[in-house]
Amino acid sequence: MEPNFQVNMNEYLPLRDVVFNTLRQAILHGELKPGERLMEIQLANKLGVSRTPIREAIRKLELEGLVLMIPRKGAEVAEITEKSLRDVLEVRKALEELAVQLCCDKITKEEIRELEKAAEDFKTAIRNGGLTEIAEADVKFHDVIYMATDNQKLIQLLNNLREQMYRYRMEYLKSDEVYPHLISEHEAIIRHVEGKEKEKATEVVSRHIDNQVEGVVDTLRTKKS
Repeated sequence: MEPNFQVNMNEYLPLRDVVFNTLRQAILHGELKPGERLMEIQLANKLGVSRTPIREAIRKLELEGLVLMIPRKGAEVAEITEKSLRDVLEVRKALEELAVQLCCDKITKEEIRELEKAAEDFKTAIRNGGLTEIAEADVKFHDVIYMATDNQKLIQLLNNLREQMYRYRMEYLKSDEVYPHLISEHEAIIRHVEGKEKEKATEVVSRHIDNQVEGVVDTLRTKKS
């Protein structure tokens, strides 16, 4: 089936960046599948651009680990592997644990309300939205925690991981069996952060990430068998 993504022009960005963002989102949202060949001419025709920004975008996507260059075959979307998953989520786990600890110290009453609203929005997305809306709502919940740390370097590191984390988040959220656990974990995080219970908040966040690792690994192994 023909992927339905299209280029969204942004007057503030160079064309090469617009094309890069379009292809990256198509990979992260699964419109370009793992193992799918990236044919420069076809992509250029689909997006209505020349091959040059396509070639530049593929090169940048390779640096991000989203695309592989295969000898005598060309570029293809990188598979989601257990090794790449564990590498990314090990780093995320350490950063998220630090974030929730700082959050316990610094979060304001207004930010607690934002966190509660984000948790409610997540539940609404589960009831009414599609996979993308659910994933975005989950991202926004964690963003409130990041911002509450008031540590710009930590926020920057987490944002740098955002795109790679998003790919695994989408895989995890494909199973609606995980939704009750996520809702429960979000509520526990809010409760412990509001009570400034660092140790308990850290335990919940650690379990939150571990559950994601186990869920996606199970999916990957099922696909292989």
